[in-house]
Amino acid sequence: MTVWGAAAVEAAAGAAAAGGRLHVGPRDVVTPLARERARDLGVEIVVGSAVPAASPPTAPQPGAAVARQGSDRSAAARGPAARTGASRPGAAAATPGRPLRPPSGALYRRGAPLPALVRGGGRTGRVVVVGAGNVGTITGLRLVEADVFDEVVLVDVDEGRAAGIALDLAHTAALAGFATAVRGVGTVEAAGPADYVVITAGRPRQPGMSRTDLIGTNAAIVGDVAERVAATSPHAVLVVVTNPLDEMTQHAWVRSGFPASRVLGMAGVLDTARFQSLTALTGVGRADAISAWALGSHGEEMVIPLSQAAVDGRPLGDVVPDDRLRAAVDRTRGSGAEVVGLLAKGSAFLAPGLSAARMVLAMAADTGAVMPAAVLADGAYGISDVYVGLPVRLGRSGVREIVVLDLLPDELAALRAAADRIRERLGQLAAAS
Repeated sequence: MTVWGAAAVEAAAGAAAAGGRLHVGPRDVVTPLARERARDLGVEIVVGSAVPAASPPTAPQPGAAVARQGSDRSAAARGPAARTGASRPGAAAATPGRPLRPPSGALYRRGAPLPALVRGGGRTGRVVVVGAGNVGTITGLRLVEADVFDEVVLVDVDEGRAAGIALDLAHTAALAGFATAVRGVGTVEAAGPADYVVITAGRPRQPGMSRTDLIGTNAAIVGDVAERVAATSPHAVLVVVTNPLDEMTQHAWVRSGFPASRVLGMAGVLDTARFQSLTALTGVGRADAISAWALGSHGEEMVIPLSQAAVDGRPLGDVVPDDRLRAAVDRTRGSGAEVVGLLAKGSAFLAPGLSAARMVLAMAADTGAVMPAAVLADGAYGISDVYVGLPVRLGRSGVREIVVLDLLPDELAALRAAADRIRERLGQLAAAS
């Protein structure tokens, strides 16, 4: 029995003779991190192949090429076979030779190397997380555990809280195995120039409140932060988490003056994960075996096109009764409020924090990962000039392109309606300013 780690996957990705495959024995063990790296690098893990497997390397091979994750725009619209590829959130591999399906993983596991980011075996770059509340803390925790950045800085108007949480995170370095520096400060300016800035600052929802109820209060906060970031980090990528997310992302874009490709909102990753988890409760399979997209708005106008949803490559509609599938969609739309109601004070923070960190790590890795995000529509899907949840290909500098899916007419109509509602709320925000 051989234990195969991430280094073996990276070597397979860089070896032209391997053809992007790692051949392992039927009794071999493939570590969870290796499976995640296989998904990230597009490496197929084949069990029981006639091709003999070499011994796993103890370290990544120098100069190994990194395969980009995802498919091109035309592949995204080719139908079910294309829609269940490795570029999809939670997608399962469906290949000959009894493949091991690499699980999606909510995030890179602790210590996972990101070759596109790491130079000379070290870490590079700085991430600033504005808001040291629960969401910001979880985001920061996952980013430092990834061990790919020089520094992660938490910013909060309560400087003592930011500094205290940063110190607490730093104390986990030996436990979690990272060397990323952690710092907590009171202002964006004190944090210094950053490659990525995650904005979580704002008032959280309370029971009985909708996300829209926060628009006036949080617009003032997000607008001020965006202007400060633009002055301090003119080349940064902004990831907005503050609610109401779609409107706040567009507001941050306007106030920062950044290109739209460098301002995006975290919602689709979170909502997709919620749908995957809730659908898994039907007993159809693991959450990470389910592929789906959550598009539209982060709220009532959320669109989950079931024509694009599958489990282990099979359309969800073929294996889950329609009423249970529709119930999962409805519960996903209300999941944020459900958590708020159960907590009685505050809002969800674990899944949102992990989702924000996943987006940052995907961009830093520069693999071309495809995931849903709130972005400025460019005419795709018949929508323009408004921030709305769409599938996008990410790169080191933000959004590379909007990916077009082959939606059914009613799904496309719902997506356009969501964009119209967001545009209406933005008009209300402008009128109140």
